[in-house]
Amino acid sequence: MGKLTREQKIEIYKKRKQGISYKQLSNQYGIRRTNIIYLVRLIDSHGVEILRQDRNRYYSPALKEEIINKVIKDDKSILSTAIEYGLSSDGMLHTWINDYKANGCVIIEKPKGRKSIMKKNNKPEKKYEDMTAEEKVKYLENRNLYLEAENEYLKKLRAAVQQRKEQQSTKK
Repeated sequence: MGKLTREQKIEIYKKRKQGISYKQLSNQYGIRRTNIIYLVRLIDSHGVEILRQDRNRYYSPALKEEIINKVIKDDKSILSTAIEYGLSSDGMLHTWINDYKANGCVIIEKPKGRKSIMKKNNKPEKKYEDMTAEEKVKYLENRNLYLEAENEYLKKLRAAVQQRKEQQSTKK
């Protein structure tokens, strides 16, 4: 349901209330029938105000634990619990429960955003003069590998530029 705008979701809800079948709506909007059923039940329960206008909602670990306990300990269905708390989809609750069980019944908050692929600190912590002989060897080996890789990259870049120049000269 994430690919639909708020207006499209309201439109689907209104069409369903006018009597158009779930299957017809599913074919028309290209989404699964179960998602339409969930959307209609969610709006019936909370009104159209529940459809989010902001990008993402934040659910605190305490709230997540309360919702998960309602499913696990109180034996409520995932679908009805997700609708009761106004979650954007029941799949979100499935994920929370699986993560909860996988982490030994502990809720772990994941850090936001992408992980950095670059190392934070590429420079040695000690000055070269202060390093031991083993550290100097290790440092020089790493430096050598880096310089070799850089050299290979520059060779390939030079060859690509040369090839492009040759192609341009043959076209003229």
